Amino acid sequence: MKSPVLRIGVDAREVLGDATGVGRYLSELLKRWVARQDGSTRHFVLFAPDRITLPLPPDRAITRVLPARHAGTWWEQSALRRAVSRERLDLFFAPAYTAPVRLEIPFALTIHDVSFLAHPEWFRPREGLRRRWLTRHSGRKARVVLTDSVFSRDEILKHIGVSRDRIRVVPPGLSPRHGAATPQSHRRERLVLFVGTLLNRRRLPHLVDAFAVATADLPDARLAIVGADRTWPPQDLPGLAARLGIANRLDLRSYVNDTELAALYARASVFVFLSEYEGFGLTPLEALAAGLPIVVLDTPVAREVYGPAATYVPRSADVTDTAWIIRRILLDKAAAHEQMAVAPGVLARYSWDVAAASTLDALESCTGRP
Repeated sequence: MKSPVLRIGVDAREVLGDATGVGRYLSELLKRWVARQDGSTRHFVLFAPDRITLPLPPDRAITRVLPARHAGTWWEQSALRRAVSRERLDLFFAPAYTAPVRLEIPFALTIHDVSFLAHPEWFRPREGLRRRWLTRHSGRKARVVLTDSVFSRDEILKHIGVSRDRIRVVPPGLSPRHGAATPQSHRRERLVLFVGTLLNRRRLPHLVDAFAVATADLPDARLAIVGADRTWPPQDLPGLAARLGIANRLDLRSYVNDTELAALYARASVFVFLSEYEGFGLTPLEALAAGLPIVVLDTPVAREVYGPAATYVPRSADVTDTAWIIRRILLDKAAAHEQMAVAPGVLARYSWDVAAASTLDALESCTGRP
């Protein structure tokens, strides 16, 4: 007897535009879900404010376009909620922290981190209040809560109070970058690289200051910082670089495409990510996969994710301490040999195929079907 079709709704707004963060996470899952050849009968209904360009076969996935100038909380709680209620869905997947408040079907939710609960001082008051209330409500109503690390699971237990048996830890995978270069195909330059959203907790002024100290006698050294600026209170990195006399050696970009990013990973000599709080932290792993040694702040989640394949900066380190670590890796090719030797074992833990299968299993457990 043929199994009934399982109809899964997905909040797909994050896959629109420049694919970063949650957008990349959801894109990688969707591509694998629709490609599965396991004889199952699943159909995905994607909801977004504009047309989705992912190459998804129409017999496996369709898109419901719910036009909006800004697909934020109002879109989620009004247009999305109404559209979901009109569809005959078996379950719903919300990949980014929150879901419509009055969903009448089972749903699964991914909470990537709870920084807005653990450190409310890092957020504008109104934004923090909205995120805290909606994430707590969504997390407590979800049949299954997915998260990226054991560290984030424990933070969810602490700050939201979801029962442990409803939380599943599913680490993300590593995406091959279009046009990716092998570590040997580019000459390594004296380039220090950071990639990620610009947030205050990522200690970017500290990085700029440490770079200036580390390379004071290295005029060919450059610092590249790639990411959308969401600092609050706002941080003036160009102004800081000018005061330190390194304005002409700072390359600040809000976004680069996959080909450009692959080239940066291949050209750089060290990747520095001094974040005080993450749910996971994917870009250092991408750098490591490109043969680039990584320097990260010594936090519990960093130890969990990168293990021995990183150089750790103590949380109490001053600018001089950080500068010394950066300079050592820039100038001594053997300095990162130990971490690069163990990198393959660490990288092998992270697979999008495994993540997609585990996430889909979690979603289907919401329905109670065998």
